[in-house]
Amino acid sequence: MSKQSSTSSSMISTLEELAKFADYSYTDTLVCDPQARLDGLEHDPRQVFSGHFVPVKPTAINAPVYIAHSYDLFQELGLSDDIAQQEDFVKMFSGDVSTIPLPMKRVGWATGYALSIFGTEYYQQCPFQTGNGYGDGRAVSILEALLNGKRWEMQLKGGGRTPYCRGGDGRAVLRSSVREFIAQEHMHALGIPTSRSLSLYVSKTDEVKRPWYSEGSQSFNPDRMVFDPVAISTRVAPSFIRVGQLELFGRRARRQEHPNALKELVMLVLHLIDREYSDDIANELSLTDKVLKLASLFRDRLTSLVANWIRVGYCQGNFNSDNCAAGGFTLDYGPFGFCEAYDPQFQPWTGGGHHFSFLHQPVAAERNFEMMLLALVPLVASDQEALQQLEALRLGFPNVMQDKLEKMWAAKLGLETFDAVLFTELEALMVSTPVDFTLFFRELSNLPDDIAPLKKSFYNFSDQNVDNDLVELRWSNWHAKWKSLIADREDAVDLEQLSVQMKLINPKYIMREWLVVPAYQQAGLGNYEWVRELQRIMTHPYDELSSEIEHKYYRLKPLQFSAMGGVSHYSCSS
Repeated sequence: MSKQSSTSSSMISTLEELAKFADYSYTDTLVCDPQARLDGLEHDPRQVFSGHFVPVKPTAINAPVYIAHSYDLFQELGLSDDIAQQEDFVKMFSGDVSTIPLPMKRVGWATGYALSIFGTEYYQQCPFQTGNGYGDGRAVSILEALLNGKRWEMQLKGGGRTPYCRGGDGRAVLRSSVREFIAQEHMHALGIPTSRSLSLYVSKTDEVKRPWYSEGSQSFNPDRMVFDPVAISTRVAPSFIRVGQLELFGRRARRQEHPNALKELVMLVLHLIDREYSDDIANELSLTDKVLKLASLFRDRLTSLVANWIRVGYCQGNFNSDNCAAGGFTLDYGPFGFCEAYDPQFQPWTGGGHHFSFLHQPVAAERNFEMMLLALVPLVASDQEALQQLEALRLGFPNVMQDKLEKMWAAKLGLETFDAVLFTELEALMVSTPVDFTLFFRELSNLPDDIAPLKKSFYNFSDQNVDNDLVELRWSNWHAKWKSLIADREDAVDLEQLSVQMKLINPKYIMREWLVVPAYQQAGLGNYEWVRELQRIMTHPYDELSSEIEHKYYRLKPLQFSAMGGVSHYSCSS
């Protein structure tokens, strides 16, 4: 039975009031690791052979200080903004759950999952070489709640060691926490499905040592060790079930690793459907029909997600199956980045390689989809017709993905239908000039009469080694073809209306790393206003803001940041 839901007319203003909406579907309906300590004192690496979760008591940071919270998400959840700085709320969401009000649980939980990289299963990342020690190493869920008619799970990023920590310290540093906090709300404002940011707190006293880059370094990999402040951000989603999690239970079922392996896979899949797909998959369907419907819906969500990533220049960087949400939204902002100078092979992460680069993300998504289907196979293994339908879904992925990409590119260009010749010419020009991906499409959204406004997006246009006359001619020819297609639209759309439509597709502001760096550096000195300003702007990415903001945030990447470690590329040291 559903518990009451909060409403915007009655905002939740205390932790005691929030506690009334606690409702723990995951831990109350799924299987706890039978070898687990129920008190949650599980902070050392060990193998977990069965069960859907391990109870874990998070490790609080000392002397937590408020940096920011998401005003939009608080409003959506029905939370008063004031609660974010109340002592008991700060304690809970900086890891101290020892005295939180009942019926909230004073123990959180962590989950295991498998790892596949570009469709290949890996085990060596698990310290036991079995795959039974890989999972939430520093992410601890601490609350599920029904708020405003929706179920939300709240998870501490950097909440301390778990059995899956693989020897790590379980912490997240301020740098990565600021990036994730802003990125999640930025992506939401861009209209892209994503986990959300609730709050961000930093410790006054706790630090951890991490490899990072010297000031101004152009080294590919970090060239020194630094001490970084410890922070905890809370991310929120309908669930945190990953493709890698389904993989783990699918693998156990295929190999019959324990007597309840198939049963646990069934339970997890049905739980995923309840949490993420209940509006689209009827409860009265058979298990087989539910599995087929799930696979089809996930394919639709995943292809739409990746097309949207490319629309705004986002590169996940590390799109393993364990970083792929089974609900079809963006999850786990580790080594991500936004493409500035257009480059199909843009990859912000030094460890990512071509397989997770910007325009290779559709193929990476296809590999993750294949791994999800493999995890579902044990549920329909005796039904040849169902197996054939799963195979048909797999084979159809590239066509579905291509169709969504073409529609996305057409929309960015203001065209009714995709024009392959025009796009191929444009892509060659964007690479050779090169152009800033965001600035170019935003300026194009003004439907300029000539290429003069587009030059605002050109990098190195004054370079003496560039034949500027030839560049201008090529661009002018392309622009003329594009304008002709705009004029020939069969729907005869009003140009002013078309410009408005294009500006709702092509953002003005994106999260540029060289603007994030000074924000988290200032935060390390105790000045959080830079983070808050960035938050305000990144949550209005399509808006025309003040001339002062435009001058600061709507411009080309300065030359001094090119090839700079920690800005143009970075390791996964977080």
